[in-house]
Formats: sequence, C-alpha cells, structure tokens
Amino acid sequence: MSQHSPAPMRRFSAEELAARNAELGVDDTRWYSDDELDELEQQQPLLAARIAQRQAKISRLRGSVAPGEAPPLTHEGLTAILEEARVVLLRDGGDLELVDFTDTVVRVRLKGACTGCPNSVLDLKNVVETVVRRVYPQVTEVRNTY
Repeated sequence: MSQHSPAPMRRFSAEELAARNAELGVDDTRWYSDDELDELEQQQPLLAARIAQRQAKISRLRGSVAPGEAPPLTHEGLTAILEEARVVLLRDGGDLELVDFTDTVVRVRLKGACTGCPNSVLDLKNVVETVVRRVYPQVTEVRNTY
C-alpha cells in the first residue's frame, strides 16, 4: 500500500496576490452585495470567489461593514486616522508615522519605544490595523517599515 503525501502548500507574497487580483479585475475599493456576487459568479466564478473571500476576511476583521463604496484611500485621510493609533502608542512611549500606501497595503514606521519592542508586532496588528480597517475596509494589511 503506497502512502500519498499531500502536495506542499505554497504561500503567495502580498505582491503576487495583488498581481493576481489585478489580473482577475478585483476592485478593492468596492463592496459587492450578495446579489451582485451571485450574478458575477455565473459569469466569472473565479473572480466572484476571490471577491467573496476578500470580503469575508474583511468582515471577520471589522465585525460589520456597511455595503456600498469604501472611502477612497488618501494620504490626508490615513494621517488623520493614524492619529488615533498614535495616541494609544504614545501612552507607552511609542510613536508612528505614515510612510506610504499602495493599493490595499499601508506602510508605517513604528518609532520611539516601539522600536525593538517585542510587543510592537501585536500593537501593529491589534491597534494600528484595527483603527485603519474600521474606516478603510479595503486595507488588507498594515506593515512596519524600518
């Protein structure tokens, strides 16, 4: 009796996923209703599955997202939202600044006491990402840039 080992899973980088989403035509700034996804599934099942997967992930992270257009991602808007996260980090001597944003990834720089702190990864995910995603559901990741 031969034993079959499962095929190794390959993890895609954020850039590879963004390129695949662009090829499929995934619109990261739009929230699709169930009816729209059902209609799209009949025409392009792979695209509908990717959009449904992305929206499910965002829903789990945000709790509830109102259907409709997501606000456009702007430097001024992100700076204002990150100010709320800064206040939390400043309490422990940390700080952050907005470095850049592309598509659905926001890059920040953690500074002050956050530099080298083992809890900075948790703060980035639990504080900064949560604050950003509450306003911008299309953001899939907030990264620290050194």
